[in-house]
Amino acid sequence: MDKIIEISFILCFAIIFIRVLRLVEDYFYHKFDITKENNLRERKIRTQIVFIRKLLITIIVIFTVAIILLSFENMRKIGTGLLTGVGIGGVIIGFAAQKSLGNLLAGFQIAFTQPIRMDDVLVVEGEWGKVEEINLTYVVVAIWDKRRLVLPINYFIEKPFQNWTRTTAEILGTVFIYTDFSIPVEKLREKLTSLLKSNSLWDGQVNVLQVTDLKERTMEIRCLMSCKNSGQAFDLRCYIREEMIQYIKNEFPESLAQTRVSISSYEELYKRAEIKA
Repeated sequence: MDKIIEISFILCFAIIFIRVLRLVEDYFYHKFDITKENNLRERKIRTQIVFIRKLLITIIVIFTVAIILLSFENMRKIGTGLLTGVGIGGVIIGFAAQKSLGNLLAGFQIAFTQPIRMDDVLVVEGEWGKVEEINLTYVVVAIWDKRRLVLPINYFIEKPFQNWTRTTAEILGTVFIYTDFSIPVEKLREKLTSLLKSNSLWDGQVNVLQVTDLKERTMEIRCLMSCKNSGQAFDLRCYIREEMIQYIKNEFPESLAQTRVSISSYEELYKRAEIKA
């Protein structure tokens, strides 16, 4: 009964420490709310809090198990005997757990240098998504279609990826339109301005329409607009694309992308044949 009570006290203290950590985490979550619009500082602090909390809980669990085992006399004798082989055992364990230790060290680096943060928008492995979890050894990215991409944490140290919210969530959206050369560009520019001003997704900063390229049969027109975040930029791009195409169809249907074919009359072809003869 004494041993059971002793172990119960040890477990209770461990649970209390873990609960206190959870309370501290909840306090900081409430203080640094990431649901507000400009949340760069909040995401930075929350990333560090999550990593530190998970690391401390892991340490508490390891120490609790060690204390319980050392409370048994037989375990103490085994531990004393194992101390003589700690050097060799440490080398063996180091080689065996090389990747795990590398992930753990990468986790420390990410927590404090922060190439990624909680709720960051990333393009990784060709997928667009948000950072949902940062654990000690892996990162979970929530993809836009509700899938989850799980990557080892050292992936973000060793390989390139796109972070769309590294310093700010603002982003430029582009829409490409391919039309005939005869279309009046200035009319399109005016239409783009009116569409952006009437849409609340536009942040009022960037509004540009330019002819960016000329192909053999079409003219490439780029509409450039700014938004507060990538989600709004995607919706605004779709809206502008639909409205501009509808405007061109209604006002300048002859200026839609088309292929020109020139057919000469029979008499003209006959004259050309006589000249050659």
